[in-house]
Amino acid sequence: MLVSAKDMLTKAKAGKYAVGQFNINNLEWTKAILLTAQENNSPVILGVSEGAGKYMGGYHAVVGMVNGLMQDLNITVPVALHLDHGSFEGAEKCIEAGFSSIMFDGSHYPIDENIDKTTKLVKICNEKGLSLEAEVGSIGGEEDGVVGAGECADPNECKQIADLGVTMLAAGIGNIHGKYPENWAGLSFETLEAVSEKTGDMPLVLHGGTGIPEDMIKKAISLGVAKINVNTECQLSFAEATRKYIEAGKDLEGKGFDPRKLLGPGFEAIKATVKEKMELFGSVNQA
Repeated sequence: MLVSAKDMLTKAKAGKYAVGQFNINNLEWTKAILLTAQENNSPVILGVSEGAGKYMGGYHAVVGMVNGLMQDLNITVPVALHLDHGSFEGAEKCIEAGFSSIMFDGSHYPIDENIDKTTKLVKICNEKGLSLEAEVGSIGGEEDGVVGAGECADPNECKQIADLGVTMLAAGIGNIHGKYPENWAGLSFETLEAVSEKTGDMPLVLHGGTGIPEDMIKKAISLGVAKINVNTECQLSFAEATRKYIEAGKDLEGKGFDPRKLLGPGFEAIKATVKEKMELFGSVNQA
C-alpha cells in the first residue's frame, strides 16, 4: 500500500539520514527500485515527472503498475509514489489518479503566486492524507522540459512557503539536474544553513543528486536534507550496461534479443546504483 512521504521524512530528518527519491521510467525501473528497497529494508520514494507519466501511458497506468508490483513482489517497506516537478494541473491529475505524494513546482512564479497555488494544494493534500513538496529558488539545468537557471533560494521566501504547512521543501542551493559541469561551483551550504534555520524541522529536499560528491551529500544531510533525488545516474548505469550487452553481441546469441534478457543487465545496474545510494544516504534498515 502506498503511503505519504511525511512519516518517512520526519523520521529521516530526526535520524540524520535521507530517503532517496528514484525516478521511474518503465516497469524495469520500478521493479528494480522496489526490490532493492525491500532487500535493504529501506523506505523509498518513486518519482514520476509529467513527461515520464505520459510516456508510461498516463498517471492511472503508473499507479496501477506500482500497486500491482508492490502486491505481487510482496513489498512491505514504506513506498511513496511522488509527482516530480509538477504543474498545478498535473498535481490535480496525480491526486485524482492515486499518487500518495505530490510536488508542486511553483519556483518559476512570483512568490505571491507560488504561495497562492501552494496554499490550495496544501488544503487538498491535507484532506486526502498526501504529502506535498514545494520549491523555492530553482534547480539548474533541464529535466523533462522543466528548465532552471539554478538560482539560490531566498531563505525568507522558504519560510513563507514552509509556514503554509507543506511536508517538505526543495530549495535551490546551486544544485543541477543531469551531469554536473567541470566548472560547477558546488553546493551553497551557506544558503542551506540559512534555509534550515528559517524552516526549523521541515525536511529539506536536494534535487540533482547525481554527481554530487559524497562529502557534500553527507554535509547536506547534516544540515537538514532528508530527501535526495536521483534520476540521471540510474539512466547512465542502465545505458552503459545495455550498451555493453549489445556491443558484446549477446543479443545475437540464442534468444539474447528477448527483452527479458536484453534489459536484464540494465535492470541489475539500476539495482546496484540504488543500493549504493541508499547506503550513502543512510536509509538502509530504516524502514
